[in-house]
Amino acid sequence: MRYLSHLRLMAVDVTPLRVSPAYRWLWTGDVFVTLGRQIPNVAIPFQVYALTGSTLMVGLVSLAQLVPLIAGSLVGGVVVDAFDRRSVIASTQAGLMLLAVGLAWNAQQERPALWLIFVLAIAQAVLSGFDSPARRAALPNVVGLELLTSALALQQIVSNLGKLVVPALTGLLIAAFGVSPVFWIYAGTFVIGLLTASRLPSLRPEGGGRKAGWSSLVEGLSFVGHRPIVRSIFLVDISAMVFGLPRALFPAIGLEVLGGTAATVGLLYSAPGAGALLGALTSGWLRRVERIGRAILVSVGIYGLAIVGFGASRWLVLSLLCLVVSGMADMVSAVLRATLLQLTTPDPLRGRVISVNKAVVSGGPLLGDTRAGLLSTVASPVVSIVSGGIGCLIGLALIAAHFPGLRHAVLARDGRLLDDRSAPAPIPTGGGSPSS
Repeated sequence: MRYLSHLRLMAVDVTPLRVSPAYRWLWTGDVFVTLGRQIPNVAIPFQVYALTGSTLMVGLVSLAQLVPLIAGSLVGGVVVDAFDRRSVIASTQAGLMLLAVGLAWNAQQERPALWLIFVLAIAQAVLSGFDSPARRAALPNVVGLELLTSALALQQIVSNLGKLVVPALTGLLIAAFGVSPVFWIYAGTFVIGLLTASRLPSLRPEGGGRKAGWSSLVEGLSFVGHRPIVRSIFLVDISAMVFGLPRALFPAIGLEVLGGTAATVGLLYSAPGAGALLGALTSGWLRRVERIGRAILVSVGIYGLAIVGFGASRWLVLSLLCLVVSGMADMVSAVLRATLLQLTTPDPLRGRVISVNKAVVSGGPLLGDTRAGLLSTVASPVVSIVSGGIGCLIGLALIAAHFPGLRHAVLARDGRLLDDRSAPAPIPTGGGSPSS
């Protein structure tokens, strides 16, 4: 019976779904939109390669989306803090649905236009920068601060399940029916997203919203720049992604170091996602974490050690185990960092700060791939991965030393954020103005 009790404590906390009708609608929309968002990640590169036979063009269509995604996130954050977030979510669903219809229509043509694929993919990247900040900023309003960690963990389940299942399923559907029907399915996910958004209550920012404009963007960036604990959250993510993300080297490790085949490489790519999904399914304990800052530092430390172990391994089973552990640790860190970021940011600024976080999350992996590839060329894949893991740990130690507010952050049971050096006084969030 004791073991069953422990298992219940570990199981993902579904309280937000049980007690909040608004969250049920928001999460249901997230399920379809998040799963659907994985479809073009396979279908667009496949179609571009089928049309051109060029891996360079496949790389360019991905690279072309990076700057628009970051720009869309920053502008989207301003919009999210200016208008009813329910309206922003609904509008982006409608826009993304039309773009998906455009991709489906183009794929049906006898000679699909390559330039149109680029245009639609770029527009899709811009709009997604509005959708994600709106959904994240709405969470505290629909579940309350005390259930925020559990709500974020539930979203992680959907995200990681999508990364594991949807790419393979998309490939099977393309092989069976072609690209165009797959894009029509993609459009259908946004129809459901639009319907669920219509069931949400009004989600206007606290105080009625900040007028959209350049000064609003500057205010959001200034808040990030003037809040050490917010900067530390971003730096922890950058340290982990830039130094400790070795995905660009999975082919070299799988084929050359481990002596495997393409199937081995596929297992390496899947292992972190499997670990993250397993971590999300056993995330019930996260709601009871009090020393949230130290928990973030420990989880990222475990992530860095797992990457070092992966780089040093010459045995497939050990390599996969290290990647599974890294995925679990990254999931824990992601949920706790998102919780801390939300609690540290006042509601009127939440959309803009979350949009900056999205820009960091989007750009970090690309920089990590670049670093890993360059160092691997100069030295070796093993050296690149091991040194990256060590770099992640060194960066983490420097962040912990320079930002004591992160080390001492405590999450109270009622959702308030405290500092254990002066508890029960809450960590200041600065109100609605970064200069206050």
